[in-house]
Amino acid sequence: MRKQLSAVLIATCLLAGCSSGTDGADAGDGAAPTGDYTVWDPYPQFDDASDWVKLLTKCGTDAGVTVKRTGYDTTDLTNKALLAAQQGNSPDVLIVDNPVVSTLADAGVLTTADELKVDTSAVEPNLLAAGQIGGKTFGIPIGANTLALYYNSEILEKAGVDPASIKDWAGLTAALEKVKASGKKGITFSAIGTEEGSFQFLPWFWGSGANLTQLDSPQGVAALTLWTDWLKNGLAPNSVLNNTQTTSWQEFAAGDFAFSENGTWQLANAKKTGFEYGIIPIPSQAGGTAPAPTGGEFVTAPVQDDTARYQVTEKLIGCLTSADNAYTTDTTLSYIAATEAVQQKQVAENPELTVWVEAVEAAKGRTSDDLGTKYPKISQPMWTAFQAALSGSATPQDALTTAQQTAAAATK
Repeated sequence: MRKQLSAVLIATCLLAGCSSGTDGADAGDGAAPTGDYTVWDPYPQFDDASDWVKLLTKCGTDAGVTVKRTGYDTTDLTNKALLAAQQGNSPDVLIVDNPVVSTLADAGVLTTADELKVDTSAVEPNLLAAGQIGGKTFGIPIGANTLALYYNSEILEKAGVDPASIKDWAGLTAALEKVKASGKKGITFSAIGTEEGSFQFLPWFWGSGANLTQLDSPQGVAALTLWTDWLKNGLAPNSVLNNTQTTSWQEFAAGDFAFSENGTWQLANAKKTGFEYGIIPIPSQAGGTAPAPTGGEFVTAPVQDDTARYQVTEKLIGCLTSADNAYTTDTTLSYIAATEAVQQKQVAENPELTVWVEAVEAAKGRTSDDLGTKYPKISQPMWTAFQAALSGSATPQDALTTAQQTAAAATK
């Protein structure tokens, strides 16, 4: 396993860059269970006074142990988790972005939910799938975020567009044309050449009926043609080529765009724009809600030499993902809960979340369909393709044909 981890760690460092140091990787030494249990999470923005850290502390107290928590940047956390596993000092609980689960599981870093005796039966299957590889489940989602379309109510009203009438691509494009004719701008999104761009392209790609195992299918080409036609016809700005999700949101918040493809995490910012807004699901080509990718983290348990520790680890994970605590955490993180019961509670408290629950119900994990560690090798050729097509250096068909050849070679 250590040799396997070394190979994965080298590959990860080549892609993301990582330190050769081991700072923070002193979680456990394989000794008998003690009073200290370590938790690593990707929420460095939360300090000891936050509700999140208070919850971790309470979960430790309830389990009769002391929780030692460290928050890392998401990319740094992945590297540290691989290093710690290689050195035999993994944390007891590791909370990671859902696409990372397959990487760590493939490297032998994580225990399975069955081995840990974690109950995942109440979790929505489409959300749990992001942590399933080879028929095994690794961890449990703490919640999910995803994408939808924010709209500027005043712009749509002046353009004569009823947002409730937008049910498919044709309806959305017709709305954008009306907005342009009224003197305003259509839609902004992120098509940057990174995973952020792929995240934003996937609702259109999946919404066409395309599959990630065949990037250049007629459906996939239709999705990319939709984007390129929007740019050609002035319905979306050329800035999408360099937009992150943050800069795309800033364009929308300035008040000239009718629509913004963005996430649950912008809800608080939407209230600060100074104009009336609404939210609709991203439509599929033929109608209905498109499957958007899920963001959000999984609570996992790294492999320990001392398996007796798992008994307390299971209590900690159970506490963090219990209905009451999940509601508090998901509210703090602007996530939609992973279980129907907590989703209903969220909507009852905040009806504005209804559209997000609908979007999450239709969503899917990027590593789902048993893609696992193949996903990053597909995503990079995909974002290279839409960058080429949107910049005009290749047609959608040619760009995706090249992407499929690259992805097929990389995932053999």
